Amino acid sequence: MTKPDQERILSYTDALREATDQEMGRDPSVITFGLDVDDPKAIQGTTKGLLQKYGPERVFGTPLAEDAMTGAAIGMALAGLRPIHVHIRMDFVLLAMNQLVNVAAKSRYMYGGKVNVPLVVRSMIGKSWGQGAQHSQGLYSYFMHVPGLRVVAPTTPYDAKGCLIEAIRDNNPVMYVEHRILHFQKGPVPEASYTVPMGKARITAHGDDVTLVGISYMQLECLRAQRYLATVGIQAEVIDPIWLSPLDIDTIVNSVRKTGRLIVVDNGWTTCGASAEIAAQVCERLQDEKPIKVHRMGFAPVTCPTTPALEAHFYPNSRDIASAAHRIVRPGTTWMPEERADLQSIDFKGPF
Repeated sequence: MTKPDQERILSYTDALREATDQEMGRDPSVITFGLDVDDPKAIQGTTKGLLQKYGPERVFGTPLAEDAMTGAAIGMALAGLRPIHVHIRMDFVLLAMNQLVNVAAKSRYMYGGKVNVPLVVRSMIGKSWGQGAQHSQGLYSYFMHVPGLRVVAPTTPYDAKGCLIEAIRDNNPVMYVEHRILHFQKGPVPEASYTVPMGKARITAHGDDVTLVGISYMQLECLRAQRYLATVGIQAEVIDPIWLSPLDIDTIVNSVRKTGRLIVVDNGWTTCGASAEIAAQVCERLQDEKPIKVHRMGFAPVTCPTTPALEAHFYPNSRDIASAAHRIVRPGTTWMPEERADLQSIDFKGPF
């Protein structure tokens, strides 16, 4: 007997592959291309089997020419296709900034709404085992800054599938951000096609004492922190923004209006980052209503390290988040929870 649809469990990787497969099957204008999409390892398995099913005209690899291939992707989108362009690492999307910021994001505006650029750009972020300075950066705040670009960073397999389908069907360019460790998460994913609407956050745990906003993989760390905090009587409300642009600031503001305290945890540097934008918007909205406490967590203003010992200090984790929340809920006290085996991070399995 098969499980009910709501209990069907998939990995984040399989959810991405299923979303791509379903949309390519539904709409012949959807194509997938990029670095190593036709490789046997198939980008962690996210493009596995697509070449065999849809052929090399709709699924194909590209050379290391990010700028040129992004230009080709934009041209395809302007000509009526719906390309999914896989860059693998977000670090090297920087090579295509002119194409994305000055062409993809602005074409619809500059041509008076007569053209669309329905392009999805997939890229990975985050730590692994020593990827270091040029292979682990979360640079999505760069794209949040630009009108005309959508930015999404789903955490769960359910959202991975629904957000990708929503992004493919949208007529605007979408930066689709995947933390590499999330590929190994598993969760319920319906088999039927569905979308996760743009601009809507999700409350993943309810509480009255402090609001924790975790972006991408940091959502998992916030949920672990919430469980640590519960052991000392602090009830944290945890929010997954999912879509960073458009951003559902209302859900976050309503939570902070209740708790009076906000911690935003990012996968990037705090200076001019996504956490800074969320904190600033919350403060602007609530400054005339009530005093609030705000704290940001993310990368220190140094280059991403490679060694595991330095990584342990560089990247926020659930115990650090719980300790910071404890300080703002109970000022003047210091607390660091004892590490629990059941709240450990998933090991990165490589190779990306």
